Amino acid sequence: MAQQNKGQDAILKKLGIKALNPMQLEAHAAIFSHEEVILLSPTGTGKTLAFLLPLLNDLDPTLEQVQALILAPSRELAIQIEQVAREMGSGYKVNAIYGGRANSKDKIDLKQPPAILIGTPGRIADHFRRGTVSTDYIKTLILDEFDKSLEVGFEKEMKEIVFKIPNVEKKILTSATQQVEVPTFLGLQQPKKLNYLKEGRLNLKLRTILTPTIDKLSGLEQLLRHLGDGRGIIFCNFKDTIQFVSDFLTEKNIAHARFYGGLEQRDRERALIRFRNGTHRILLATDLAARGIDVPALDFIIHYQVPFKLEEFVHRNGRTARMQEDGTAYILLFQEHTLADFIEGAKIIDLPEDQSLPPASPWETLFISGGRKDKISKGDIAGLFFKQGGLEKGELGVIELKQDCAFVAVPRKKVQSLVKTLNNSRLKKKKVRITLLEE
Repeated sequence: MAQQNKGQDAILKKLGIKALNPMQLEAHAAIFSHEEVILLSPTGTGKTLAFLLPLLNDLDPTLEQVQALILAPSRELAIQIEQVAREMGSGYKVNAIYGGRANSKDKIDLKQPPAILIGTPGRIADHFRRGTVSTDYIKTLILDEFDKSLEVGFEKEMKEIVFKIPNVEKKILTSATQQVEVPTFLGLQQPKKLNYLKEGRLNLKLRTILTPTIDKLSGLEQLLRHLGDGRGIIFCNFKDTIQFVSDFLTEKNIAHARFYGGLEQRDRERALIRFRNGTHRILLATDLAARGIDVPALDFIIHYQVPFKLEEFVHRNGRTARMQEDGTAYILLFQEHTLADFIEGAKIIDLPEDQSLPPASPWETLFISGGRKDKISKGDIAGLFFKQGGLEKGELGVIELKQDCAFVAVPRKKVQSLVKTLNNSRLKKKKVRITLLEE
């Protein structure tokens, strides 16, 4: 146990986490001592780490086969889990496969089987049918946001997957929703259930802004002026609405990223990268961003349009006021309309007039044409920008390292000089292009 705690402490240090929160501690103990666990906890409370840490105890380092399978309802969530697992630095091979990704990339990643395989049910089921993944050694099955997988139509694939992994000894299900039925095909007997859905919501404030026009754009602008340089998500119900609001924000010179199902996967990923590293403080999104994406704690969320169901309202609000942190959810409401019946305690407030927009973000994002497969590390990138790029301490922002590329946040005022100095530099043995990440 002492050795296990030592390893856990090292992982937490790599992740920059001082200590596990109460939910993660209880989940760790439950997963360690029970074969079936259902974990219910709000979006953004750290469920990924809660199941990844104890999972490591069940892996055999001498076995070069898939030993743990993690199913996720969306590409973004699969990528997020893979990223956390890699950053833990456990030494085990981890890969994520999902729809919209080239099969050739899957083939390369699966040639040497990962100990932990993450994926969307559709893509995993496809590989099981093809026989490209051995199912004989899979002992742990994790269904992250399992209700969402069912909701988006993956029941057939999930059932197929479960029937093809007969040697599973441990099943872990997670959700951010209270009212969910566990499918009978999972064959759970006496699962240990942990429910944290009532935790951490006391610090969420609900506020309503009445707008004089039905399009609510003037109210949105006034609210964004009031919120200053805070970071948040503006939620819309439809991608057409996102285009409408985006055009307005662009006209007003309010920088933002967009995130919705109609975008190409690459554009969705890069929107989140810019949002995470502070290049954009505002993300304009559909409910695709309500859960299952990796973004930092937010100062606010704005319901430009209120969702049709309480469940999605709760998930949206879960992007802010996480655990011990404060946050506010704002609802824009045309003054002649009324709030949905499921919204309670949303205090109407007036906003000050004539506030100026905050200055543009001081950060910009650079693209690097090399990644993990080139044996490049975050330390290599930091060294290049400090030594050859001449950045001072505090001027190097978030570095995101992918399999075949990387992204770095740098001061906007130094972008041109950095590109001029560093483009075509060598990182490890690879000559890399360093360019401004275009919108």
